[in-house]
Amino acid sequence: MHDLDHNENHPRGIYDFPFEFHHVDQNHPRYVMSYHWHVEYEIIRILTGTLTVTLDEKSFTAQPGDVIFIHSGILHSGIPSECVYQCIVFDINAFLKQSSLCSGYMQKITRQEILIYHHFTEKYPEVIDTINSIFQAFQKRESGYELTVIGQFYHFFGLVFSNHYYLDSVTRTRRDYKRILQLKHVLEFIEKNYASPITLQQLSASVSMSPKYFCRFFSEMTHQTPMDYLNHQRIEQACYQLATTDDSITEIAYRNGFNDLSYFIRTFKKYMGITPGKYKRI
Repeated sequence: MHDLDHNENHPRGIYDFPFEFHHVDQNHPRYVMSYHWHVEYEIIRILTGTLTVTLDEKSFTAQPGDVIFIHSGILHSGIPSECVYQCIVFDINAFLKQSSLCSGYMQKITRQEILIYHHFTEKYPEVIDTINSIFQAFQKRESGYELTVIGQFYHFFGLVFSNHYYLDSVTRTRRDYKRILQLKHVLEFIEKNYASPITLQQLSASVSMSPKYFCRFFSEMTHQTPMDYLNHQRIEQACYQLATTDDSITEIAYRNGFNDLSYFIRTFKKYMGITPGKYKRI
């Protein structure tokens, strides 16, 4: 997958500045943030509308002006409602090599000795102002903006430690941890095989479950049926190809696991609200 992948492992930014910025609105191929995870950390800010976020198995709704902090390895998704939001995905190791004085604090984060609060609202004005400065620097990209980004990130982490905006020694129950690992495994299976015919039996077998139990498990974790999720991933990839290639709709449909063009068009319209032909001309 492109852009914000499920298990993302491509480099962020450049070696000396490993930060990647995304502006997401209704025209974005991945407007709905499907379940995914990555080893990097991520900060999201909501500009308009609302975003219902799920981190592992916990959900909440973020409002305009809110900031979301996502730790490494956390399985997460976002369902927007008339929402425009922005993301910065970054490699926290950038801060470990900047200053030995600060590395002790940063190691507490990377070793997950602490977990930074995941949702900052207007109750945390200093944090909101600092994060806004980071996003504004990315948008303007004026000379020296990299210094602003790194400096404001240090300011953010300073606010976290000085105000104790984190949880200590968070542990997961064995059952919760196992469920999350199982879901990650099946999402990775879909990521690798979405372009091929996939049956419910294959999906359930990938995590050693019966089809009936697997459907219940998957719906509890994602609030979608397995096949709805699979079709959504195929449509997201098709969106990207429609917007970035000159390939025909038929070619793109068959390439992404659809063996019936009319079914592809109906499914595309269900998820995107428009026909593939209109999307291709955007």
